[in-house]
Amino acid sequence: MADPATVRTDARRHHDPQVRGFASDNYAGTHPEILAALALANGGHQIAYGEDDYTGHLQRVMHSHFGPTAEAFPVFNGTGANVVSLQAMTDRWGAVICAESAHINVDEGGAPERVGGLKLLTVPTEDGKLTPELIDRQAYGWDDEHRAMPQVVSITQNTELGTVYTPDEIRAICQHAHGHGMKVHLDGARIANAAASLDVPMRTFTNTVGVDVLSFGGTKNGAILGEAVVVLNPDAVRAMKHLRKLSMQLASKMRFVSVQLEALLAGDLWLRNARHANSMAQRLAEGVRAVDGVEILYPVQANAVFARLPHEVSERLQKRFRFYFWDEKAGDVRWMCAFDTTEDDVDAFVLALKEEMAAQEQPA
Repeated sequence: MADPATVRTDARRHHDPQVRGFASDNYAGTHPEILAALALANGGHQIAYGEDDYTGHLQRVMHSHFGPTAEAFPVFNGTGANVVSLQAMTDRWGAVICAESAHINVDEGGAPERVGGLKLLTVPTEDGKLTPELIDRQAYGWDDEHRAMPQVVSITQNTELGTVYTPDEIRAICQHAHGHGMKVHLDGARIANAAASLDVPMRTFTNTVGVDVLSFGGTKNGAILGEAVVVLNPDAVRAMKHLRKLSMQLASKMRFVSVQLEALLAGDLWLRNARHANSMAQRLAEGVRAVDGVEILYPVQANAVFARLPHEVSERLQKRFRFYFWDEKAGDVRWMCAFDTTEDDVDAFVLALKEEMAAQEQPA
């Protein structure tokens, strides 16, 4: 049998690694330190389905961030983490209160409802953030058999609009939800960016203030794939490991998911990556503010910039840099920065924006 290290491969690079865009932090590659960790985890045999040494060590790493009762269940992706979390926190007749803009409502293809069997009770928000008062718009009817029972409040940190909850805001939500007998789930796809923005440990706005279950995100912060359901309150869930398997989120070679999360969290890589992405978003926002005719829509508190500009300008600019419309009818766009976004990337984008805006102003 040939030595795997000497086997010829026909793999070829099919992209230009110098190309950058502002469409999503998911567009970024993998951080070199995570690639190195994957290589360390390779070789030899390890027990499958999470009984490996790397997944075991990940539990201790999670304890250092979220306390001794935290238990991590690695999964493949963020939608899987959210669906498994919410299933484990609800009954068959249960419902989840969330912001209308929440990822579980608008960006997961109906998976929480079609796969998880959940009813989402949405609330419009100005900035993507729920409050106790907004929650009360849907927090009623527990004894009404004609209505899905509100059992969980799900918030996103940072939100889909790039805003960040303070620890006190999340504490107020948790106290209010718990007072109604509901549990609190936090979608932390960009939790590192929120912690970097607040300049506090992640525990400060999760288990310390009453969050019961967390979807921890790694992919948007430098991992290849891999998130985790982190159970902070064991009494808030049931049958987690069974639901993970039932939801097709149980990795056989789990060591390669766990080692990525370990590489992020055992040191400060998670924070370095997030701080850099946030810093690039601030640089982008500063450059954009100097361009007449472009409006920044929300406070830039993490690694996202939402703006409104002429539709024609956006279409021309998209041919030079990839990004998405957020609300195409209104002309709203979203620009995301990642761990590998550079100052040159930002400056080149701002220059291109200025050029396209100037071209728009010239008479035909």
